[in-house]
Amino acid sequence: MKVQQSMTLMEKLSILADAAKYDVACTSSGVDRSGDKKNMGNCLAAGLCHTFAADGRCVSLLKILFTNECIFNCAYCQNNCNSDVPRASFTPDEVCTLTMEFYRRNYIEGLFLSSGILISPNYTMDLICQTLYRLRNTHHFGGYIHVKAIPGADPLLIEKAGFLADRMSINLELPTAEGLKKLAPYKSRGTILKPMRQIQSGIAENRNEVAVYRKAPRFVPAGQSTQMIIGATPESDFQIMSVAEALYQNFSLKRVFYSAFINVNQNAQLPVLPGGPPLLREHRLYQADWLLRYYHFTVDELLSEERPDFNIYLDPKCDWAIRHLEIFPVEINRAAYRTLLRVPGIGYKSAERIVKARRTSRLDFPDLKKIGVVLKRALYFITCSGRMMYNTKLDEDYICSSLMADRTQIPKEIREGGYRQISLFDTDLAIDQS
Repeated sequence: MKVQQSMTLMEKLSILADAAKYDVACTSSGVDRSGDKKNMGNCLAAGLCHTFAADGRCVSLLKILFTNECIFNCAYCQNNCNSDVPRASFTPDEVCTLTMEFYRRNYIEGLFLSSGILISPNYTMDLICQTLYRLRNTHHFGGYIHVKAIPGADPLLIEKAGFLADRMSINLELPTAEGLKKLAPYKSRGTILKPMRQIQSGIAENRNEVAVYRKAPRFVPAGQSTQMIIGATPESDFQIMSVAEALYQNFSLKRVFYSAFINVNQNAQLPVLPGGPPLLREHRLYQADWLLRYYHFTVDELLSEERPDFNIYLDPKCDWAIRHLEIFPVEINRAAYRTLLRVPGIGYKSAERIVKARRTSRLDFPDLKKIGVVLKRALYFITCSGRMMYNTKLDEDYICSSLMADRTQIPKEIREGGYRQISLFDTDLAIDQS
């Protein structure tokens, strides 16, 4: 372990911002809080400056670890107690200084704060609570704050943080308890799920309080999320998505994030990945997750034990449609809203526009293009007034080969290998101060 003494604030920032890049459960939406005369900043869902990488990573927040010291030895973690990496820790005041100064310079719209475990879960969570308290009450910071809860910390500390943060998250780490036991033996699924359940219950109780007392303090108003590492253990896509579906149903999570495994430790327990991190697999899981949350799909419709993994060459919606050609083509001018959601190339906003527009006129293919339908995917599955766009065959092999020829099935960032997290030290973030 390399412990550096007498580091400057910028040296600490360089270490702890870089150490946070593997934590992807980072989002800045889901809460509205207008600015006022007492505090600096606001937290309007539509007013935050989002910048997302291809996999959904948000880069609009100051994203740091409080410390990369850790008492645990998780095989997949670059910051585990046996890793020989430079170590650093902020003080609560240093995090406050960075957040306020970056916010004043318009670099960021909020703070994402995670941490390794320094001394103990309670000790670390207390430091995080001190930081949030000073930001809110000493510096009067009214911007967005997303904080990681530390599994194993006292419930009172979790509650305290929940009244200071906008969103909280607890990383599930790995999809199954077996994987966690193998690669992170000092952690347990029960320790992780306990604060997750506490936050869920706290949000529900607080919602009732706010309904009665409008000025009651808000508890985690933007909800909670979690993260799973994909590819470090041998779970199938079916197992992973089943876990995600259960989390949405049983813990009312806002988001489940998926992080492609990167072998940073060269640990013998970890798989060798000759092709690099499974970024395309991660992308397919995000697409499937979107189908669960917005398109009324279930995991059993997309995958099964007999067919446990997604088609890597097609997005999950196209793949599902090709395997269910018996329900196509869909007539645009008559189909129900939920039926439209199942058509490749029609998003939930486009489906809403179609339903609204056809109340006053019959729609044709040029109309659909104006509405935002991706016709190069949808044309195989729809008719307008009984006509298809072209004389295409409703044949599985034909449609599959045509869709696979669409280069947008694989994101440009993954095709070209330009996939990375933006650094605070990139030159394009510099501000002209002349």
